[in-house]
Amino acid sequence: MHDKTIRRRRAVLLGLVVGSLLLLTASFGESAGGGLGAIQRGVSTVLTPVQEGASRALKPVRDGVGWVGDTFDAKGENEQLRADLAQARRFKVDAEALRRENAQMRDLLDLNDRLQIQDMGLVAARVIGRTPNVLNQVVKINQGSSDGVRPGHPVVTGRGLVGTVDTVTSNSAFVTLVTDADFGAGVKISEGGITGTVRPAAGAPRELRMEDTEATDDVRRDDTLVTSGTSDPEFPSPFPPDVPIGKVTEVEDPGSDSQVIHVMPFVDVRDLDFVEVITKMDPSRS
Repeated sequence: MHDKTIRRRRAVLLGLVVGSLLLLTASFGESAGGGLGAIQRGVSTVLTPVQEGASRALKPVRDGVGWVGDTFDAKGENEQLRADLAQARRFKVDAEALRRENAQMRDLLDLNDRLQIQDMGLVAARVIGRTPNVLNQVVKINQGSSDGVRPGHPVVTGRGLVGTVDTVTSNSAFVTLVTDADFGAGVKISEGGITGTVRPAAGAPRELRMEDTEATDDVRRDDTLVTSGTSDPEFPSPFPPDVPIGKVTEVEDPGSDSQVIHVMPFVDVRDLDFVEVITKMDPSRS
Protein backbone atom coordinates (compact mmCIF):
# COMPACT_ATOMS: atom_id res chain seq x y z
CA MET A 1 0.00 0.00 0.00
CA HIS A 2 2.78 2.36 0.89
CA ASP A 3 4.61 1.57 -2.36
CA LYS A 4 1.48 2.32 -4.37
CA THR A 5 1.18 5.73 -2.72
CA ILE A 6 4.77 6.55 -3.55
CA ARG A 7 4.34 5.44 -7.16
CA ARG A 8 1.16 7.52 -7.47
CA ARG A 9 2.95 10.65 -6.18
CA ARG A 10 5.85 10.07 -8.57
CA ALA A 11 3.38 9.71 -11.46
CA VAL A 12 1.72 13.02 -10.53
CA LEU A 13 5.09 14.75 -10.31
CA LEU A 14 6.13 13.30 -13.68
CA GLY A 15 2.88 14.51 -15.18
CA LEU A 16 3.51 18.04 -13.88
CA VAL A 17 7.02 18.07 -15.32
CA VAL A 18 5.80 16.81 -18.70
CA GLY A 19 3.00 19.35 -18.68
CA SER A 20 5.47 22.15 -18.05
CA LEU A 21 7.66 20.97 -20.95
CA LEU A 22 4.62 20.90 -23.22
CA LEU A 23 3.76 24.46 -22.25
CA LEU A 24 7.27 25.64 -23.07
CA THR A 25 7.23 23.84 -26.41
CA ALA A 26 3.78 25.11 -27.26
CA SER A 27 4.76 28.70 -26.55
CA PHE A 28 7.32 28.52 -29.35
CA GLY A 29 4.98 26.82 -31.82
CA GLU A 30 1.83 28.77 -31.17
CA SER A 31 2.27 30.85 -34.32
CA ALA A 32 2.08 27.65 -36.42
CA GLY A 33 -1.42 26.86 -35.35
CA GLY A 34 -4.03 27.35 -32.66
CA GLY A 35 -4.07 23.73 -31.43
CA LEU A 36 -1.01 23.98 -29.32
CA GLY A 37 -2.24 27.25 -27.84
CA ALA A 38 -5.39 25.49 -26.72
CA ILE A 39 -3.28 22.75 -25.13
CA GLN A 40 -1.20 25.35 -23.35
CA ARG A 41 -4.32 27.09 -22.00
CA GLY A 42 -5.73 23.79 -20.87
CA VAL A 43 -2.63 22.72 -19.01
CA SER A 44 -2.33 26.23 -17.52
CA THR A 45 -5.89 25.91 -16.26
CA VAL A 46 -5.01 22.62 -14.61
CA LEU A 47 -1.75 23.84 -13.08
CA THR A 48 -2.95 27.26 -11.91
CA PRO A 49 -4.56 25.94 -8.69
CA VAL A 50 -1.39 24.02 -7.96
CA GLN A 51 0.73 27.14 -8.48
CA GLU A 52 -1.56 29.23 -6.31
CA GLY A 53 -1.46 26.62 -3.55
CA ALA A 54 2.30 26.49 -3.70
CA SER A 55 2.46 30.32 -3.59
CA ARG A 56 0.20 30.40 -0.54
CA ALA A 57 2.27 27.69 1.14
CA LEU A 58 5.52 29.54 0.51
CA LYS A 59 4.17 33.00 1.49
CA PRO A 60 5.01 32.63 5.21
CA VAL A 61 8.55 31.68 4.26
CA ARG A 62 8.88 34.68 1.96
CA ASP A 63 7.38 36.96 4.62
CA GLY A 64 9.73 35.53 7.25
CA VAL A 65 12.77 36.14 5.06
CA GLY A 66 11.56 39.68 4.37
CA TRP A 67 10.94 40.32 8.09
CA VAL A 68 14.47 39.15 8.96
CA GLY A 69 15.94 41.46 6.32
CA ASP A 70 13.84 44.40 7.51
CA THR A 71 14.85 43.69 11.10
CA PHE A 72 18.55 43.79 10.27
CA ASP A 73 18.06 47.00 8.28
CA ALA A 74 16.14 48.63 11.16
CA LYS A 75 18.79 47.54 13.65
CA GLY A 76 21.50 49.13 11.53
CA GLU A 77 19.48 52.35 11.22
CA ASN A 78 18.90 52.47 15.00
CA GLU A 79 22.60 52.03 15.69
CA GLN A 80 23.41 54.84 13.27
CA LEU A 81 20.76 57.08 14.87
CA ARG A 82 22.23 56.38 18.32
CA ALA A 83 25.71 57.26 17.07
CA ASP A 84 24.42 60.47 15.48
CA LEU A 85 22.59 61.40 18.70
CA ALA A 86 25.70 60.79 20.83
CA GLN A 87 27.76 62.95 18.47
CA ALA A 88 25.15 65.72 18.59
CA ARG A 89 25.23 65.63 22.39
CA ARG A 90 29.03 65.91 22.38
CA PHE A 91 28.81 68.89 20.04
CA LYS A 92 26.26 70.51 22.35
CA VAL A 93 28.48 70.02 25.41
CA ASP A 94 31.51 71.40 23.56
CA ALA A 95 29.53 74.38 22.31
CA GLU A 96 28.23 75.13 25.81
CA ALA A 97 31.76 74.93 27.25
CA LEU A 98 33.03 77.34 24.59
CA ARG A 99 30.14 79.69 25.26
CA ARG A 100 30.91 79.73 29.00
CA GLU A 101 34.62 80.28 28.43
CA ASN A 102 34.00 83.12 25.97
CA ALA A 103 31.60 84.80 28.40
CA GLN A 104 34.13 84.56 31.23
CA MET A 105 36.92 85.97 29.08
CA ARG A 106 34.71 88.88 27.99
CA ASP A 107 33.84 89.60 31.62
CA LEU A 108 37.55 89.62 32.49
CA LEU A 109 38.31 92.11 29.74
CA ASP A 110 35.45 94.33 30.93
CA LEU A 111 36.76 94.22 34.52
CA ASN A 112 40.27 95.11 33.38
CA ASP A 113 38.91 98.11 31.51
CA ARG A 114 36.75 99.29 34.42
CA LEU A 115 39.53 99.04 37.00
CA GLN A 116 42.32 100.09 34.62
CA ILE A 117 44.57 97.22 35.72
CA GLN A 118 45.86 96.20 32.29
CA ASP A 119 49.42 97.14 33.33
CA MET A 120 49.43 95.15 36.56
CA GLY A 121 51.07 92.02 35.18
CA LEU A 122 47.89 90.10 34.52
CA VAL A 123 48.35 86.35 34.11
CA ALA A 124 45.39 84.39 32.75
CA ALA A 125 45.00 80.90 34.18
CA ARG A 126 42.65 77.95 33.98
CA VAL A 127 41.27 76.22 37.07
CA ILE A 128 42.46 72.61 36.96
CA GLY A 129 41.54 71.32 40.42
CA ARG A 130 39.32 71.90 43.46
CA THR A 131 39.42 70.73 47.06
CA PRO A 132 36.23 69.10 48.35
CA ASN A 133 36.79 70.42 51.87
CA VAL A 134 34.04 72.88 52.88
CA LEU A 135 36.22 74.88 55.30
CA ASN A 136 39.50 74.95 53.38
CA GLN A 137 38.26 76.11 50.01
CA VAL A 138 41.12 76.12 47.53
CA VAL A 139 41.43 75.78 43.76
CA LYS A 140 44.45 74.87 41.68
CA ILE A 141 45.42 76.86 38.59
CA ASN A 142 47.75 76.00 35.73
CA GLN A 143 50.14 78.96 36.12
CA GLY A 144 53.00 79.17 38.61
CA SER A 145 56.29 80.80 39.53
CA SER A 146 57.67 80.43 36.01
CA ASP A 147 54.82 82.75 34.91
CA GLY A 148 55.48 85.34 37.62
CA VAL A 149 52.86 84.08 40.08
CA ARG A 150 53.79 84.49 43.76
CA PRO A 151 52.07 83.84 47.11
CA GLY A 152 49.79 86.70 48.13
CA HIS A 153 48.90 87.78 44.61
CA PRO A 154 45.19 88.59 44.22
CA VAL A 155 43.09 86.48 41.86
CA VAL A 156 39.98 87.77 40.07
CA THR A 157 37.37 86.84 37.50
CA GLY A 158 35.18 89.15 35.48
CA ARG A 159 32.63 89.08 38.32
CA GLY A 160 35.05 90.13 41.03
CA LEU A 161 37.48 88.90 43.65
CA VAL A 162 38.22 85.17 43.78
CA GLY A 163 40.91 85.05 46.48
CA THR A 164 44.68 85.12 46.86
CA VAL A 165 47.52 82.85 45.79
CA ASP A 166 48.65 80.62 48.64
CA THR A 167 51.36 78.18 47.53
CA VAL A 168 53.16 78.04 44.21
CA THR A 169 55.07 75.51 42.12
CA SER A 170 56.88 76.23 38.89
CA ASN A 171 53.85 75.45 36.72
CA SER A 172 50.86 75.69 39.05
CA ALA A 173 49.51 77.46 42.11
CA PHE A 174 46.88 77.02 44.81
CA VAL A 175 44.42 79.85 45.38
CA THR A 176 42.67 80.44 48.71
CA LEU A 177 39.10 81.48 47.92
CA VAL A 178 37.17 84.36 49.49
CA THR A 179 34.92 81.75 51.14
CA ASP A 180 37.85 79.97 52.86
CA ALA A 181 37.77 80.07 56.66
CA ASP A 182 41.11 81.94 56.83
CA PHE A 183 40.34 84.58 54.22
CA GLY A 184 39.97 88.28 55.04
CA ALA A 185 40.16 91.54 53.11
CA GLY A 186 39.68 95.25 53.71
CA VAL A 187 36.52 96.50 52.00
CA LYS A 188 34.32 99.53 51.59
CA ILE A 189 30.73 100.18 50.66
CA SER A 190 30.83 101.48 47.12
CA GLU A 191 27.74 103.69 47.60
CA GLY A 192 28.89 105.47 50.80
CA GLY A 193 32.56 104.76 51.40
CA ILE A 194 31.97 102.97 54.72
CA THR A 195 34.97 100.73 55.44
CA GLY A 196 35.33 97.43 57.22
CA THR A 197 36.58 93.88 56.80
CA VAL A 198 34.99 90.99 54.98
CA ARG A 199 35.36 87.40 56.16
CA PRO A 200 33.59 84.10 55.49
CA ALA A 201 30.44 83.52 57.50
CA ALA A 202 30.75 80.83 60.18
CA GLY A 203 28.37 78.00 59.39
CA ALA A 204 27.52 79.40 55.95
CA PRO A 205 30.44 78.54 53.67
CA ARG A 206 29.03 80.34 50.62
CA GLU A 207 28.36 83.65 52.38
CA LEU A 208 30.49 86.48 53.73
CA ARG A 209 30.15 88.88 56.65
CA MET A 210 31.21 92.51 56.78
CA GLU A 211 32.79 93.26 60.13
CA ASP A 212 34.55 96.11 61.97
CA THR A 213 31.86 98.69 61.24
CA GLU A 214 30.53 101.41 63.56
CA ALA A 215 27.02 101.61 64.97
CA THR A 216 26.57 104.88 63.12
CA ASP A 217 27.48 103.33 59.78
CA ASP A 218 24.43 103.29 57.53
CA VAL A 219 24.77 100.00 55.67
CA ARG A 220 21.76 98.94 53.65
CA ARG A 221 20.53 95.97 51.73
CA ASP A 222 21.81 95.83 48.11
CA ASP A 223 24.85 97.96 48.94
CA THR A 224 27.93 96.83 47.01
CA LEU A 225 31.20 95.80 48.67
CA VAL A 226 34.50 96.41 46.87
CA THR A 227 38.12 96.15 47.95
CA SER A 228 39.25 99.27 49.75
CA GLY A 229 42.86 99.14 48.51
CA THR A 230 45.43 101.62 49.74
CA SER A 231 48.40 103.53 48.48
CA ASP A 232 49.87 103.86 51.98
CA PRO A 233 53.34 102.25 51.82
CA GLU A 234 53.19 101.53 55.56
CA PHE A 235 50.02 99.45 55.21
CA PRO A 236 50.05 98.18 51.65
CA SER A 237 46.97 96.35 50.44
CA PRO A 238 47.33 93.07 48.58
CA PHE A 239 44.38 94.13 46.42
CA PRO A 240 43.87 96.96 43.96
CA PRO A 241 40.98 99.26 44.91
CA ASP A 242 37.38 98.78 43.77
CA VAL A 243 37.49 95.09 42.88
CA PRO A 244 33.87 93.88 43.33
CA ILE A 245 33.35 91.43 46.18
CA GLY A 246 29.65 91.07 46.88
CA LYS A 247 26.27 92.56 47.66
CA VAL A 248 24.66 93.13 51.07
CA THR A 249 21.68 90.79 51.44
CA GLU A 250 20.66 91.55 55.01
CA VAL A 251 21.57 93.78 57.96
CA GLU A 252 20.73 92.41 61.39
CA ASP A 253 20.32 94.91 64.28
CA PRO A 254 21.17 97.93 62.12
CA GLY A 255 22.51 100.96 63.95
CA SER A 256 23.91 98.91 66.87
CA ASP A 257 27.40 97.81 67.82
CA SER A 258 26.33 94.22 67.23
CA GLN A 259 24.92 94.70 63.74
CA VAL A 260 25.55 91.75 61.43
CA ILE A 261 25.99 92.48 57.75
CA HIS A 262 25.35 89.50 55.45
CA VAL A 263 27.09 89.57 52.08
CA MET A 264 26.64 87.28 49.06
CA PRO A 265 29.84 87.12 46.97
CA PHE A 266 29.57 87.96 43.28
CA VAL A 267 31.84 85.07 42.34
CA ASP A 268 30.37 81.60 42.57
CA VAL A 269 33.46 79.69 43.66
CA ARG A 270 31.84 76.43 42.48
CA ASP A 271 31.73 77.73 38.91
CA LEU A 272 35.26 78.78 38.03
CA ASP A 273 36.94 78.02 34.72
CA PHE A 274 39.21 80.99 33.98
CA VAL A 275 40.79 83.41 36.43
CA GLU A 276 43.37 86.19 36.32
CA VAL A 277 46.30 86.69 38.67
CA ILE A 278 47.42 90.28 39.38
CA THR A 279 51.20 90.01 39.74
CA LYS A 280 52.16 93.75 39.95
CA MET A 281 50.36 95.96 42.41
CA ASP A 282 52.60 98.85 41.35
CA PRO A 283 52.53 99.12 37.52
CA SER A 284 55.78 101.08 37.55
CA ARG A 285 57.63 98.10 39.00
CA SER A 286 58.98 95.40 36.72
